[in-house]
Amino acid sequence: MLSSELLIDAYGRIRGAVHNVLADAGPEILAYRPDSQANSVAWLVWHLTRVQDDHLSEIKEEKQLWTAAGWAERFALPFGNDATGYGQTALEVGQVRPDADHLGGYFDAVHSRTVAWLPTLVAADFGRVVDLRWTPPVTLAVRLVSVLADDLQHAGQAAYVRGLAERAGL
Repeated sequence: MLSSELLIDAYGRIRGAVHNVLADAGPEILAYRPDSQANSVAWLVWHLTRVQDDHLSEIKEEKQLWTAAGWAERFALPFGNDATGYGQTALEVGQVRPDADHLGGYFDAVHSRTVAWLPTLVAADFGRVVDLRWTPPVTLAVRLVSVLADDLQHAGQAAYVRGLAERAGL
């Protein structure tokens, strides 16, 4: 059985991984791509944050912090405010070049909102259907675990890319 406490701990692990990746990361590390088709640290952290913001805002029927809190304007990316990174081209990946403070600030805002909301959930909430576009329909529990898994995977990828950048002497 899922519980809010378990989910708060799990989402906190994403936070730890993101903070480790961003610690003292300059523009060269954030923009590093092992090849022209690979994702950068900056894109991976931006994307995992956008996914969490997008998916959980939809469930909560709230505006995304990306637009509501002005993050889209601060990042000033050359694509629409609805972009989350899904399906982006290699060229678009290379256009995500914010600094660590912006990435960390946006991530922390989204994370804080997530972990403030999780304790409000009760056991019956986890079975609520939140997306009818899939067969079977997606429940809240499945969506929370999906976002968690996706974010942890991308945080791990960002840590790996950062390691490659450091080994390359950046």
